[in-house]
Amino acid sequence: GRRAAAAAEWAVHQMKQGAFVFVAAILLAVLPVLYSPFVQSMALTCLMYAGLAVSWSMFSGPTRYLSLATSAFFGLGAYCTAWGLAKLPWPVVIMAGGLAAMIFALLIGLVVLKLRGAYFAVITYGLGELVKHTITHFEKTYAGTVGRVMTDTPSSNVVYWTVLIIALLAVFTYVHFGRSRYGHALRGIGMDEERAATLGVNPMRVKLIGFCLSAWFAGALGAAMAVRWTYIDPNTVFNPFIVFQTVLISIVGGPLTVGGPLA
Repeated sequence: GRRAAAAAEWAVHQMKQGAFVFVAAILLAVLPVLYSPFVQSMALTCLMYAGLAVSWSMFSGPTRYLSLATSAFFGLGAYCTAWGLAKLPWPVVIMAGGLAAMIFALLIGLVVLKLRGAYFAVITYGLGELVKHTITHFEKTYAGTVGRVMTDTPSSNVVYWTVLIIALLAVFTYVHFGRSRYGHALRGIGMDEERAATLGVNPMRVKLIGFCLSAWFAGALGAAMAVRWTYIDPNTVFNPFIVFQTVLISIVGGPLTVGGPLA
């Protein structure tokens, strides 16, 4: 009887949460029609950081690995837009930005996910700076310039709705990934990685999946937000402020909940 009552209460709670998210999504979706461009711009920034904070919490929250690579993922996504916007459709550019960040997360994750604590945080931050200087060198050598001017960009409404969709997808993924066996395994790693390994969890594989999934959203958001500035350079899109703001929002809100970073 108690179990059935608890299950019913949990189901009602989930329905209320789902209804709240649905109503909030509808209100945010119609915001460009109802409000001024200034309000839309502010809402766009909030949605960007909401998506970044939720995606960061997806991995760093349960594992307690302080990742400072968000700026690297965001910047890679932004430069995918700078390089491909004139040649590729908008949805393909967004997917390419997320994919580039995911591939980079996979490559560095094979090395840095063997580290923990301050070592992991410092190395992930340093790799972000390395990517920034690598792209700066590449642009100077082969393009003859550091910055990129983007023309024929999507309308502000399209950019806003794209960022909204990515942020909502991040929330949906956070919830459902957290309930999956990989989400449970990540929490086990955060509590005691050695014990989780003895219980059948492959820590490296699980951490890589979570790290790459988190990176995709940061890269996709970078790709979507790049056109907002029209002109971008490495110092703009690889700005350390982006990662520190994201981590601060998540930690203050509570990285083990989806509502905290959103609020």
